[in-house]
Amino acid sequence: MASTETVDRITSTDRIFDELFARIVGLDLLPGTKISETDVAKSFGYSRQPVREAFTRLANLNLLLIRPQRATIVRPFSRDLIANARFVRAAIELEVVRTAAQSRNVAFDADLKASLRGQRDAIAAEDTKAFHDLDYDFHRLLCLSAGRPFAFEMIAANKAQVDRLCMLSLTSTEAMQTLYEDHDGLVQALFGQDAEAADRILRQHLNRLDPIIDAIYTTHKGYFEE
Repeated sequence: MASTETVDRITSTDRIFDELFARIVGLDLLPGTKISETDVAKSFGYSRQPVREAFTRLANLNLLLIRPQRATIVRPFSRDLIANARFVRAAIELEVVRTAAQSRNVAFDADLKASLRGQRDAIAAEDTKAFHDLDYDFHRLLCLSAGRPFAFEMIAANKAQVDRLCMLSLTSTEAMQTLYEDHDGLVQALFGQDAEAADRILRQHLNRLDPIIDAIYTTHKGYFEE
């Protein structure tokens, strides 16, 4: 049985990881920002050990760059890492929607509909953070609908690279509306058991990032690795 100290450390590590992950993906911590184990430990009131473990997890997701004898920084965007992450995500999620279209778990239909309603509300309120959170959960629901919850773990690990870019691009109701329409089309394809339409819509959805990445690279080149 795990000791109380071990359980407490794991819980502390998770809390630190979750908060830093959200701040990095939400761009509260911008690419290139220096981040200190000591400062984070003080802000949470923990020892440095759970902070170090959280940093390692974030580095494994390519969100932190731990440099021996130098300051740890929020990892800048990498076009290579983004391309690799998008490739892996597309391979997995295309299979997810194809599976869901052929034989979905209807128990999640109500959740998918509720997600779409929430996205419409976020657009009306011009709340980009709420929309981003709903977008993240929508793709989790797709995996649950397909009966492949484990697939979202892989999608989420690769999605984090791209989510930071999305926060820079989700600056207008038009951008959110476009993504919402893709989501709505996906749900309609799944409910209609149209695997071909689901495949086409998801490809279009994922490919919308191509011009966005190019534009952000032009306007925020300092956020990218050289």
